Amino acid sequence: MTHEFKHIIEAYTIANQAGIKTVLATVVSVDGSSYRGAGVRMLVLENKQIVGAISGGCVEKEVIRQAQTVFKTGNSKLMTYDGRFRLGCEGTLFVLLEVFSPKKEVIDSIKKSIDARHAFEISTFYNKDTAHIQCGSIISFSRKEDFYSFSSKEGLINERTSFLEFKEKLLPCFRLIIIGTEHDAVSLCTQASCLGWEVWIVAASDSRKEKQNFPGASHLVKVSADDFSIEGIDKQTAFVLMNHNYAKDVLYLKALKNTEPMYIGLLGPSKRKEQMLSSFIEYHFDVTDAFLESIYGPAGLNIGGETPQEIAISIISEIIAVSQGKKAYHLQDKKGSIHDRDLKSVKFFNEK
Repeated sequence: MTHEFKHIIEAYTIANQAGIKTVLATVVSVDGSSYRGAGVRMLVLENKQIVGAISGGCVEKEVIRQAQTVFKTGNSKLMTYDGRFRLGCEGTLFVLLEVFSPKKEVIDSIKKSIDARHAFEISTFYNKDTAHIQCGSIISFSRKEDFYSFSSKEGLINERTSFLEFKEKLLPCFRLIIIGTEHDAVSLCTQASCLGWEVWIVAASDSRKEKQNFPGASHLVKVSADDFSIEGIDKQTAFVLMNHNYAKDVLYLKALKNTEPMYIGLLGPSKRKEQMLSSFIEYHFDVTDAFLESIYGPAGLNIGGETPQEIAISIISEIIAVSQGKKAYHLQDKKGSIHDRDLKSVKFFNEK
């Protein structure tokens, strides 16, 4: 959820410049079912505006109301929201409300980590039984011994061992790199950006297309396959090759041979994928199994998509499933909690 936290940081920066105080709400624990799981955050401004959400809309008004106490006293508080009679999910949420006033150097470090695609950790300390002025969150970057508080109350850093802790590692923002500039690339870009993904468009070096032709795109790169290179390709990066040109797609696939993306999607029938991989392996027989296993073609889940918009949904759905290590099926057939993040016993899949 790094992109959500990124929006919170951006909103805080604007509010701070305007002299508006802010409170951070973090779901630290959930008892039962909930719309979203632990770790979601929202920012409450002193003027009662909010950035982000921790539920489907049921809890936010109560968060705003209870945050007023934090604005007045400066003390953190744990809010308990019992949804058995008010939420469709019928769960109980434990939400820590804390003053959010990180120092400039902390904000700068967060922005640098996000831009450099470096992971960082947020630990939120709380007490379910009693209110405590020092409850709150700290953030740590690559150097594990360095901790920075979200508020000006540095005492939390010294007292954190006496609280319950919710720790979350925030990975680089998820990035989708679309290689191709036809109309279906526009649909995929638009819908992926709505998820908060960072979307890059790779166009031919002589392309007349510009970034504004792709709503939601963060970057447009004009480069030939021979010169193609993007830094920071990691397991938070997915590619979709959609040039609608076999030779071009093969060349771009070869350009990716030494990278380790999470997903590479190919358009077209299974036969096209087999031909492409045969041509690829003929010249790069030493390619790793991990790289080959990251290739999905035809890209997308079998949901019957026909239009560019429906096909985009199909591809995005498959990327989400692969990134979460999940096998796609009807949610009504799932056993146990909806928000199951245990990936130990789940295998990646490529079922069509």
